Amino acid sequence: MQYDFLDPELLSRLGALPVESRVPMMGNVAGKHRSPHRGSSVEFAEYRKYVAGDDTRRLDWKAFARSDRFYIKEFEADTNLRAYFVVDASGSMNFSGLGESKVSYARRIAASLAYLLVNQGDAAGLSLCTEKLHLEVPPSRRPAHLQRIFNTLAGLEPKGETGLVPALHEIAEKVGQRAFVVILSDLFTDPEKLADALQHLRYRKHDISVFHLMDPQEISFDFERPHRFVDLEDGTAIVAEPALVTEEYHRALDEFMTAVRAKCHDAQADYQLIPTDTPLEPLLREFLTARLPKKGR
Repeated sequence: MQYDFLDPELLSRLGALPVESRVPMMGNVAGKHRSPHRGSSVEFAEYRKYVAGDDTRRLDWKAFARSDRFYIKEFEADTNLRAYFVVDASGSMNFSGLGESKVSYARRIAASLAYLLVNQGDAAGLSLCTEKLHLEVPPSRRPAHLQRIFNTLAGLEPKGETGLVPALHEIAEKVGQRAFVVILSDLFTDPEKLADALQHLRYRKHDISVFHLMDPQEISFDFERPHRFVDLEDGTAIVAEPALVTEEYHRALDEFMTAVRAKCHDAQADYQLIPTDTPLEPLLREFLTARLPKKGR
């Protein structure tokens, strides 16, 4: 089955870039990501003193020769990554002005990253939220599982008010192990309540990435004549003369954007403001490259 939100050539070009976690992960199978537990992978972590019962095969005899004491070599344990893509399915995600609709852009990001994750042996899951977390595809690393994610994204029809905040709280409570939580939303919610949800995820030690999707027209508010503006979430409408409200609109938008960015930073979330006319490939390439382990780390 063909999906218009997947670009095979783009995926092929990005395939050499791994999807990395910024924090140690815990999983059920051996993988390529750092774990908070010590193990026996090839990357050295530290020495510790030998205690009775330790595996003598891990004794460092060179350290013994230098210090006349027994030391055990510990290594980073590798594990697999589990990702949850949280897609805002509220009515405002349907808006398209100067770019493609926000939900369409969210589909392309979620589908592309899910494919790359599963292709590298990690698990991907999907959560769609309107007024509540109403549909969830649990994470799996099986390639056949991607079809379910893609079918769910294809059938997504945003409507109603946002339930992003309770959805994030629910995910923080339900997901017992550390995970990579990718949020795709216009974030039209109370920044203080959003901050509480992000801090909940941070407390659970999840790696959080926020793609803040906005249509260029929402940012510029470039209208030349009176318009009827409709709230796509609750259906209310007003008629306004743009010249009379533009300054106030930009002031309110700046306050909102500043607050959202600060709340994400406080929760150590990876935040990106994404106008929906942004070319996808350079965006994803920069995102993946920025997450690669730094030299000397």
